[in-house]
Amino acid sequence: MSSDATGDAAKRRDAAFSKTYSADKALLHVKAAGWGRGLSTILRITRMSLRHPWQVAIAIVSTFIAASLQLLIPQLLGQAVDQTQTVVTGGEAGALAENALLMTALMLLGVSVARGIFTLLQNYYAESVGHHIGYELRLACYEKIQRLNFSFHDQVHSGDLITIGLLDLEGVRMFFSTGLIRVFLLSVLIGVGAYLLLSTNLVLGLLALSFVPFVAWRSATAQMKLRLTWRELQERLAVLTRVMDENLGGIRVVRAFAAQAYEMAKFDKWSKYALELAHDRVGIRVRATSLMTFSFFAAMGLVLWIGGGMVIEGEITVGTLATFLTFMTILQMPVRQLGMMVNSFARASTCGTRLFALLDLDIAIKDKPDAKPLTVTEGTLRFDNVGFVYPETGDNRVLKNISFEARRGETLAIVGPPGSGKSTIAHLIPRFYDVTEGRITIDGQDIRDVTLASLRHAVAVVQQDAFLFTTTIENNIAYGDPWARENRIERASDSAQLHNYVLGLPHGYRTIVGERGVSLSGGQRQRLSIARTIMLRPDILVFDDSTAAIDAATEQRIRGAMKQYARDRITIIIAHRLSSLMHADQILFVENGEIVERGTHEELLDKGGRYKALYDLQVRPGDEMLEEMGGGEN
Repeated sequence: MSSDATGDAAKRRDAAFSKTYSADKALLHVKAAGWGRGLSTILRITRMSLRHPWQVAIAIVSTFIAASLQLLIPQLLGQAVDQTQTVVTGGEAGALAENALLMTALMLLGVSVARGIFTLLQNYYAESVGHHIGYELRLACYEKIQRLNFSFHDQVHSGDLITIGLLDLEGVRMFFSTGLIRVFLLSVLIGVGAYLLLSTNLVLGLLALSFVPFVAWRSATAQMKLRLTWRELQERLAVLTRVMDENLGGIRVVRAFAAQAYEMAKFDKWSKYALELAHDRVGIRVRATSLMTFSFFAAMGLVLWIGGGMVIEGEITVGTLATFLTFMTILQMPVRQLGMMVNSFARASTCGTRLFALLDLDIAIKDKPDAKPLTVTEGTLRFDNVGFVYPETGDNRVLKNISFEARRGETLAIVGPPGSGKSTIAHLIPRFYDVTEGRITIDGQDIRDVTLASLRHAVAVVQQDAFLFTTTIENNIAYGDPWARENRIERASDSAQLHNYVLGLPHGYRTIVGERGVSLSGGQRQRLSIARTIMLRPDILVFDDSTAAIDAATEQRIRGAMKQYARDRITIIIAHRLSSLMHADQILFVENGEIVERGTHEELLDKGGRYKALYDLQVRPGDEMLEEMGGGEN
């Protein structure tokens, strides 16, 4: 392949990745919050803060006291300068001034210590409120993700959810300490400080405060730009998280196909994409800071020039001029923090909008207000003209007019070509999705009218893709019942033909399996998944192609061990391999979302239809098939 063709292929893959990124972004409704929505988000975060009233009260009161004490420092310093001048003149007045200077120094020390203590209280309790909010939001976010229906997880990448649960949540958590508390702090320092300056000397006060409007305006505009770029940076970082998550999850595939260079190039591309925006943000911040610093020193130069003339003319004392300069130094940081405060509001608004959009998502699959626990008596599962459409596929029906009945002690098998809707049938029984048409009942009870907890206790699905947790084999098997006795775990493992293998491991059932079970083979993972499901003792047991990775001999032993177990429950087997389901009491052949054939294995063979054709393809000797297809040399 030419280098041009290779480059075109890489561009197509990058375009597809970017398209997926844009689609996921739309699913999470990540949009810039308007003023109205942003304000409602800020109010919502504020109400969350008020759930911790005594921490909030201590933080706010400490802020007021600390700010008030800080405003005393310039006055004490100015007073100390005047007292020092008097001490220099000597005489009785100098001696009195020296004592007064000592008292002023002690007061200055006391005020500074007290200010430090109340600033410590302010910071501690403001952070305490923020961490409480973060704790509550982390739980709410995690709980929401646990309850969101499968159709949501089918469309949204886990990397986006991780970004929301970490970066966006952090932006909301910090709002109280970096936003709300700064409102009180800056109100006292700037408001009261400006009043004190203007009331002391109007001209010098105006000069001293001349930098405030410019710095406030420049800081606000810079932070508004940073707000817009912050949202975009979050989205770019979300893509980076997704790239890394997929790489780590598929690390064996990457190594097997020697695709490290491609993965590095992809990661490097999106890293540079985020870095470019980060550089832009630094540029905005540096330019704004430089201009604000220049305006501050320009104002201070004017105060020194005009104030120095006033000192020479005797209109004010040197101590008064020192007071003004000290006030300006103290006000410099609060005024510059106006931009940080605006940024905190903007970040909380943007991050909160994304976070609350997730928390406010409607739960499609949930209990009705009057839902009652499922009561299983006869143990009869019935599908009545069930139809289903995945939300993201529009009007394309996946299932049409599906009707069947299975009773306790019976085994129902479902077979058909890939994409025919077999797994969808399995996912509808425990209400992973809700039917679009018709209804599903268990002993006459519509599964939409019973509680999810009781339904999913009664229905267990063994998936083909067996997910295992990074913990011991024992804990993985007992996941549904963590307090199960060891002998029960071993019986379930023995039924799944896993017990002998586990006994051969150095640590037996306490052996740690790797992340997602990578230290086990595909068949071993499937057997462990079967054992985990058997532990629940469900009334309806669904095997969704869950023995595909298990060899035929082991599968035969599993089926033999399950015979006794299957007498007291409904067993549904979905498989492509007919040897897995020929023993079933009833077999459904599903094609294009419809049941096209049904009956026992013998009945379906006698019909000579699709099932018979599939049986011939799988069971008949290869040479006979070749002869039929004209594969001989004649």
